[in-house]
Amino acid sequence: MMFTALALPNGSTLPNRLAKAAMEENMADAGQLPGPALNRLYQSWADGGAGLIITGNVMVDRRAMTGPGTVALEADTPLEPFRHWAQASRKQGAQVWMQINHPGRQVMANMGGNAWAPSAVALDMGKHSKLFAQPVEMSSAQIEEVITRFAATAHAAEQAGFDGVQIHAAHGYLISQFLSPLTNRRRDNWGGDLANRARLLLEVVRAVRARVSPGFCVSVKLNSADFQRGGFSEDDAKQVVLLLNELPVDLIELSGGSYESPAMQGRTVDGRTLAREAYFLEFARELAAVARMPVMTTGGIARKAVAEQVLASGVAVAGIATALAEVPDLPLQWRAGRDPAALPPPVTWKDKTMVSVAMMALVKRRLRALGNGAAQARRYSPLVTMLIGQFRLALLTRRYRAWLAAAG
Repeated sequence: MMFTALALPNGSTLPNRLAKAAMEENMADAGQLPGPALNRLYQSWADGGAGLIITGNVMVDRRAMTGPGTVALEADTPLEPFRHWAQASRKQGAQVWMQINHPGRQVMANMGGNAWAPSAVALDMGKHSKLFAQPVEMSSAQIEEVITRFAATAHAAEQAGFDGVQIHAAHGYLISQFLSPLTNRRRDNWGGDLANRARLLLEVVRAVRARVSPGFCVSVKLNSADFQRGGFSEDDAKQVVLLLNELPVDLIELSGGSYESPAMQGRTVDGRTLAREAYFLEFARELAAVARMPVMTTGGIARKAVAEQVLASGVAVAGIATALAEVPDLPLQWRAGRDPAALPPPVTWKDKTMVSVAMMALVKRRLRALGNGAAQARRYSPLVTMLIGQFRLALLTRRYRAWLAAAG
């Protein structure tokens, strides 16, 4: 089943049911543009047999970035680097979608720029909280600006040759912040009940669809829950899916968590235990039953039997992330009857926040190695990798801040 085609609501087709899910690479060239390293990385996935390739998040506003090496695409950004990126990703016939995003409050304090949010509710990361910027409650004009920016970025992605976009409404980023009652305490028509909290997502979908052609795919990444007490719940997710059913959405990817509760790494703060593999399958199965569009789930899928279980459950697409950093041709290997070990060893430190940081650093180091042409996976020291990553981030932050100041 995993190697059968999937027809999407807009009439386009995925050649198979295995997707390379988004991972933040932090590998942008100067000017926050994609370059040769990203092209090589994505060609390795194109050659690896995935039917759908979703990029790491691309920012709709250069003043609000998840990291200093993140790619940004605005209305006036040069498109030629993006054309090369799309071409590299599509070489073997996969569809390539650009994940488009605004981080909201989830930006580092040393980055400068904006930390816009539905409400001025700071991240609670314990002793690490001060590393993040103090959020500012958005005005209605700023909300409208963000909607326009999502649409402009989607239009630019289509002009550059991408097959679709994925609107990031999960993992605690801006749209997810609007969805959660913990972070959205507004009393206007962008807050309060779920219909109002979901308004930003729905308006972004409408604005994006209005700027792109009918054959261009528009998808949404949504949390099945944010795994925080009093936050966005499974029932909320179901209601949002029902609202999205009324819009021309081609696929919903279900994940979970945020910086505060990194369920996408298999860990929650509200005490719930996730499955050891395919973390969100139970939620995805329930939501797929009410969704009119195909559903994809990502999180913990690294073995062929697990991917088959996901697809047999009624979920249309199995999203694979970390395993494709370790083994970029995993789909081809599964097709050939092989099932290689595809996950790095776990980090077992006591500080769970530092475990999350270390795991992300290990994945990003592996992505950089692939971008530099090193196909063979190596075992890296988590501590050394974190130190290398912090040094690199400091250099990239200096470069980004200088570019931001020059760009105005």
